[in-house]
Amino acid sequence: MNKKIIGLAVLVAVGFASCLFAKQKPNSESMPLPSTPRALPQDPSLQIYFNQSQTSSYSERYRKQTRPGDDLEEQIVKSINSARWSVDVAVAELRLPRIAQALAHRHRSGIKVRLIVENLYNRPIALTASQLAVLPKREQERYAELVQLADVNKDGELREAEISSGDALAIVRSAGIPVIDDTADGSKGSGLMHHKFAVIDGKTVIVTSANFTTSDIHGDFKSTESRGNPNNLLKLSRPELAKLFTQEFDIMWGDGPGRKPDSKFGAKKPMRPVARVRVGSATVAVQFSPATSKTPWQQTPNGLIDRTLANAKTSVNLALFVFSAQQLANTLEAKSQQGVGIRALVDSSFILHGDSRLAYHSVKLIIPNSSDLLKNNGRLNLTIRQVY
Repeated sequence: MNKKIIGLAVLVAVGFASCLFAKQKPNSESMPLPSTPRALPQDPSLQIYFNQSQTSSYSERYRKQTRPGDDLEEQIVKSINSARWSVDVAVAELRLPRIAQALAHRHRSGIKVRLIVENLYNRPIALTASQLAVLPKREQERYAELVQLADVNKDGELREAEISSGDALAIVRSAGIPVIDDTADGSKGSGLMHHKFAVIDGKTVIVTSANFTTSDIHGDFKSTESRGNPNNLLKLSRPELAKLFTQEFDIMWGDGPGRKPDSKFGAKKPMRPVARVRVGSATVAVQFSPATSKTPWQQTPNGLIDRTLANAKTSVNLALFVFSAQQLANTLEAKSQQGVGIRALVDSSFILHGDSRLAYHSVKLIIPNSSDLLKNNGRLNLTIRQVY
């Protein structure tokens, strides 16, 4: 596997984990694949999985469907179950019961388990009507998805037994696993705790672009054809790399729950330079965001990505939820003018958003199943395929 591709994939997963997925137009369950490409060989120390892969398939447990792709949840559960002395998980949203049950089982076995989540998602699924009414529409839709996940008998109501087995956070707390969110630093929450990683036994790292939810891994209950937001997962086995992720976890964890607020989240975290670790046959570059406005650009994760893009000789392929870094757009424009082929998959809701840097350039917007071609003012000639 190309070493530069592997390095950039890890960099992307770490630096932009929260914004590197696009909603893809779902395939019908009965729709045959035109052809099944052969899976590339995996490095034992650095394995990569995609929930939209066409080289594999799996049976999803929640909606009882067989669909193409790698089962990212299964990779997470297997890694947790392999733990012998410690599991640290930092994820914006945890809603999948099987992952919670795996964490609970390890904790009850005497293994040290710690969990950090984003404060916006650190709430139970059993809400009252008044609590639900004040939530934004998008959060109400997410809540409806959680109810369907836990509502085993499908009567539209959640009973105690269903909550105890279907609410991931309830499962974790019932097991006595310590949990904090980004209000542990004494603030109202940074709004920037978008991590999705786990460290197992101080030697194995799971880092993914997916939240631990049905919509990010498997698909939505409201649409049986949904296959979930396209996401990736990397499993890296190297103690030196695990040490870097554990350091990031410990900075956020501080003294843990119920103690003095010495946790650090968002821009309160110390900015650390890029670290490079040899993993198998690849060199992996790691740096954690965010950076403050006082941090010089070239010292930030975006600056590292910028230098990587600037080294492109023939092609750049981007898969992004939203693209808002003007300096990266400038670099892509320069590379395009040098003849480098640039392709991007961008979420349909953000492709023409005011914060999207692509919206300030001449963008070919190709909409599937439509002959319409939209162009914006500017110079950058990028082919942007809008996906759902």
